[in-house]
Amino acid sequence: MMDEANLSRRRLLGLGAAGAAFGAAGPALARRKPSPIVTTDKGPVRGLWSPTEASIAWLGIPYAAPPVGDLRFAPPQPAKPWTEARASALGAPAIQNPSPSSVNPTSDLGRALQQVFPVAAEVAAQSEDCLYLNVWAPAAPRSPRPVMVWFHGGGFAYGSGGWPMYDGTNLAEHQDVVVVTVNHRLNVFGYLDLPEVEGSGNAGMLDLLAALEWVRDNIRQFGGDHCNVTIFGESGGGAKVSYLLAMRRAEGLFHRAIIQSGPGVKAVPRDRAAALRADLYKTLGLVEGDVKSLRAVPAERLQQACAAAEARQPGAGFDRSGFSPVEDDAILPVHPWDPAGPPSAWHVPVMIGVNKDEMTLFMASAPWFGKLDDAGLNAMAAGIYGPKAPQVLAALRKDFPADSPTYLATHLVTYGRMFAGSVQIAERHAAQGGAKTWFYVLEWETPVGPFRSPHTLEMPLVFDNVDSSRVLVGPGPEPQLMAKQMSKAWATFAKYGDPNSGDLPSWPPYEAGKRSTMMFNTTCRVVDDPYAATRKAVT
Repeated sequence: MMDEANLSRRRLLGLGAAGAAFGAAGPALARRKPSPIVTTDKGPVRGLWSPTEASIAWLGIPYAAPPVGDLRFAPPQPAKPWTEARASALGAPAIQNPSPSSVNPTSDLGRALQQVFPVAAEVAAQSEDCLYLNVWAPAAPRSPRPVMVWFHGGGFAYGSGGWPMYDGTNLAEHQDVVVVTVNHRLNVFGYLDLPEVEGSGNAGMLDLLAALEWVRDNIRQFGGDHCNVTIFGESGGGAKVSYLLAMRRAEGLFHRAIIQSGPGVKAVPRDRAAALRADLYKTLGLVEGDVKSLRAVPAERLQQACAAAEARQPGAGFDRSGFSPVEDDAILPVHPWDPAGPPSAWHVPVMIGVNKDEMTLFMASAPWFGKLDDAGLNAMAAGIYGPKAPQVLAALRKDFPADSPTYLATHLVTYGRMFAGSVQIAERHAAQGGAKTWFYVLEWETPVGPFRSPHTLEMPLVFDNVDSSRVLVGPGPEPQLMAKQMSKAWATFAKYGDPNSGDLPSWPPYEAGKRSTMMFNTTCRVVDDPYAATRKAVT
């Protein structure tokens, strides 16, 4: 339970100047009065009061041992106990493998967005010693609160639970929930499938499993209810939620799930994982199977080899295999949501959805953006869909009649990938006949840049972190209105397994007959089967 102890005046340590860009996640966490200490099963941790003193944050709590040396690529092992109260400071992000443009954006807007997507800062602060989590909880005593465990985006390649956008202060204070964010192994460190190391192809997913076991064993000490845990995540985080729903070993560790713009329908097949592994060994000049030497490779060199091996795989974009979860009957069933929903998901309520213009975030810097003509659009569609291209384009033009060729080009991927995969998971979960399914689309548009309703836009709204994310959500009162609606819907779902909060129109569950969908906007509404022509063309 919480004890009182004095806190020294020293500033947060551990991430240095580079980490300062994201270490002050959201509202500054300042010393206001003696800071509470909570004793976990491994040792005591010291909290930090929020500026309002309405919540407390405990940052950088180890949930497993550092995965270094002989533990590189291995399943997570228990953290060693400690006796002195640990200071509250964000743990280092995992070794990152972002795209070059994410680290060194070329536009003024791209550089400004580093305030909320601090990829360059995380590359500077990265470490293999990364298995840490953060907890935010309301300060007021009461019966155990619902717990919301967040898994970050960045695919399976980069990111951390310490981005400013993920600061849990406002969500905890305004919605009376306990918030947890998690760092875990990524890319080659988390998903290199080694026959000699059991579980290595899903070590990053096993890290998340270990984090959820930590929540089960410790969250009550922070005022959370271990019997009411919601996992939620965006993009790669949404895929992590999708996969956890299919992991038999995760059953009972969470009770609701939210998948935001990241449907994980299939895992990487073993043959493609083997091809990646062979290319990695070749790049490093090692004999395949020499795990001892592989574990001795410096992290920076291994990360570079990882990027080179991924670049040599066939396909492009979403079709190219990278280091990500691998099909494994012992951990992750073959293709978790294909052709049907996994049995382990039938009793878990699921909320899933997308943003209307997901791919503008990635495509707005392309030289053709804003200049594309119909001929260019037709060529792009043919490259993605082959003989189905005319059918898909006709459907998009029907559902988005006012959109230019540029925005229709972004829709080719938004709706062919994120929307289609989300619909498949929603359909297959609803078809199980167990817990209910809810579907949403964020159609509110940011006034920033040419993005409209891009990938990631819902995150500062869900976390109620509008003021620290103005560079993405823009000025004025509308973003705060959206945050009030969405954060309350998410928290209501976490509390009751049903997102109907009273502030929204009645939101029916999703089922194949009507496909009821909440359209989040300044005035929300429910639409049955939105973008129906496109859905039929791409699924």
